[in-house]
Amino acid sequence: MLKKLALASAILTMVAGTAAAETVKLGLQPWLGYGPLWVAEEKGFFEKRGVDVDLTNFNWDQDMIAALASDNLHVIAGATNGVIASFNQGVDQKGFLIMDLAFEADAIIAGKDIKTIADLKGKKVAFESGSTSDLLINYALKQNGMSIEDIEHVPMGASEAGLALVSGRVDVAVSYEPYISAALAQSPDNTVLYTAAEKPGLISDMLTAKGDWIKDNPEAVKGLILAWNDSIEFIRANPQEGMQMIATAVGSKMDKFEPAFEGVRLYNIAEMKEFLDGDFQATIQEIGEIMQAANPDQIKKIPTPEDILDMDVLMSISN
Repeated sequence: MLKKLALASAILTMVAGTAAAETVKLGLQPWLGYGPLWVAEEKGFFEKRGVDVDLTNFNWDQDMIAALASDNLHVIAGATNGVIASFNQGVDQKGFLIMDLAFEADAIIAGKDIKTIADLKGKKVAFESGSTSDLLINYALKQNGMSIEDIEHVPMGASEAGLALVSGRVDVAVSYEPYISAALAQSPDNTVLYTAAEKPGLISDMLTAKGDWIKDNPEAVKGLILAWNDSIEFIRANPQEGMQMIATAVGSKMDKFEPAFEGVRLYNIAEMKEFLDGDFQATIQEIGEIMQAANPDQIKKIPTPEDILDMDVLMSISN
């Protein structure tokens, strides 16, 4: 009888273990800062860390957030400003891993005869609402004594914005790599007017999930963090191979990808912890203030770091 009970217990344990190993459905966009996720998939780092991950590409932030809110995705790669917007929409979305900071890899690119931010007055500017591009244009305008009311906003995704500039349908595009390099390569008249390097930390990305999912799946969260860290170390040790994997994933040729890649910084676990102990939490406040000033009807409350971060698993991992 005892042997039968022991066998039943073992079977139940195996079933529970199988249930716990549910496939993590992870949404992301073709942004080079998310590149280590594709590297982790290709090099088997997710499997190595005991987590089964299904990566799904999206073109629009709102589609990913809707999928997260409806439980069609467990995890999404998203910008910090997007998480602040979700908080104000009543969507439970918390960051558990800091992936990257953008510098020159997020930019405002302009056509002929536009040389300064002041020149944007009355011009058609293409960018995606609620995205990092939205944050960047609002910050640039604010720093130059202007507001979103001074331009004509043309709603458009990052991939389409550069093409619209090249075709002459808009005067300015706000986008990110590899679309910036592609737009610059297609016309000598297009130039970089302003980049996220003007405010380090303004544009950052995190892996995010619902708060309850993070609490209920600590091993999956840990596996994702460790697999990400494995990818960062692999890319640093094998830059050409790592960059080629990411370039292929985002649909960019290497000659354009390599300079674009220099405009973003990817974080390993130790660097994430250092960033969390530094200016990141104050930057969250500043990002919220910029968003609220630009869209007071939508951003009614600036969240505290505790409202949008759950870094307990990250902080528990030994460097």
